[in-house]
Amino acid sequence: MSTWQDLVTASLIGTERAPVPPVRIPGLPAKDNPAAGDRDAAKFAQNQAADQQSQARDQQSQARDQQSQARDQQSQARDQASVLLDPAGVLLDQAALLTAARRAGRPAGHAEPLPVAGPDPRPLVSQAAADRLAWMLRGENPDLLTEWLAAVVDRGLRVPAQLLPGVLDRARRVSPTDHGLRRLAAAAGGPQARWLAGLNTEWAWVAADAPSGDAVWRLGDAGQRRAYLTALRAADPGAARDLITVGWGAAGAGERVMFLSVLVAGPALGPEDEPLLDAALSDRADEVRSWAAYLLASLPGSALGRRMAERARRGVRLETGPRSPRLIVSPPAECDASMRRDGIAPGPGAGRSQPADRTRLMLEVVARTPLHTWPDAFALAPAAIVAVPSGDWAPVLFVGWSRAAIAQRNLDWVAALINEALTGRPPGMPVENRALSQLARRAGPALGAPAALAGPEPGAPPAVRAAIRVLRFRYEMLKELDVGYSRG
Repeated sequence: MSTWQDLVTASLIGTERAPVPPVRIPGLPAKDNPAAGDRDAAKFAQNQAADQQSQARDQQSQARDQQSQARDQQSQARDQASVLLDPAGVLLDQAALLTAARRAGRPAGHAEPLPVAGPDPRPLVSQAAADRLAWMLRGENPDLLTEWLAAVVDRGLRVPAQLLPGVLDRARRVSPTDHGLRRLAAAAGGPQARWLAGLNTEWAWVAADAPSGDAVWRLGDAGQRRAYLTALRAADPGAARDLITVGWGAAGAGERVMFLSVLVAGPALGPEDEPLLDAALSDRADEVRSWAAYLLASLPGSALGRRMAERARRGVRLETGPRSPRLIVSPPAECDASMRRDGIAPGPGAGRSQPADRTRLMLEVVARTPLHTWPDAFALAPAAIVAVPSGDWAPVLFVGWSRAAIAQRNLDWVAALINEALTGRPPGMPVENRALSQLARRAGPALGAPAALAGPEPGAPPAVRAAIRVLRFRYEMLKELDVGYSRG
């Protein structure tokens, strides 16, 4: 039987060049259905018109003495026949009927009842926390969802059922850039998340990402292997390191990067991790070398950290005199072989001593230097160091110190840099604004308490006001998870 598309095709071709296709109208009785027994809708219309004409002739023969009335009936019959014989009218009538039938749906058939989700004894988050989760899912600071879910899991809470589909869908969409989000979403959702995954194949990873033994490492896909290694690193850092060491030679560059990224997200590195990372500095892949250097820079006492500290002390010195102290910066002249091995790649102007490239080299050195280097060299606290004027080099030092503070998870330096942005020289360059945004997301939550920081001054740059909002959002977000549990 013809379909809606046949009607569309007939309308495009034109009813004067093609017959109107018969269409079965669901729910319409057979005697009234254009396609019930006729070959096409035009034949149906013609038959209807003939019936009307015959009736008109009968009426004429019975009322020959009433000529005027017969003429009126003949005219009416001709009008009806003309309408019924109009193929365009037939097509539009069928389209109208079929549209109504399609919108009305169909009678429900037999359906098996859905399985029931398993019980979850964990208490629900508070109503305030649920409201904040809804805001994040609607687009307010969505990048903080990972931190929120981690806090939920850490506190043994669960996500409200009505918000869980939104959490799972966001984890599905952004997980390539946030590898821990899927794991946290599945853990926070618990049995209800697994139940939903059984109804939607796009969420099948809820069960697939759950480590289930060393077979996952040998036979699983990339996501499963990453989840297994992450869980092992959290439970037994030494076993995870041994697993990486054994599999390093056979792994591709992408998998070697995955190994190192798991180390970044896991427990703090220790001296026993240095041999693996130091060997990775000689890797043939640039990205692997960069990750290894990043990790070694955050490892207390590493040889790379000592080399970076030596470069930093040569490049930045504190000058005191009659005027207030200031920082004098002398960037490296070029990117030599030792710097390249330590993860600092030469820029496009390598070998030409261009000012832009020397600035970039100085930034890379500062970002990889252990932060204790500066108080040791200047005998000043972090808050005092970041407040020392440094002229045109201020943006470079601010960004470099920010990256180091985030990599080394040094909350004192994070707080000092945020306070400097609020009360001292406000950041003015895009790269500084991005650094401040990251600092606000890595600061200790208590820094967002109402009395912890001075509010932004009138006319403060948008980046400063945004950082304050993020800090306060995080403070309230985590505070709401500590009160008002619900057993509903």
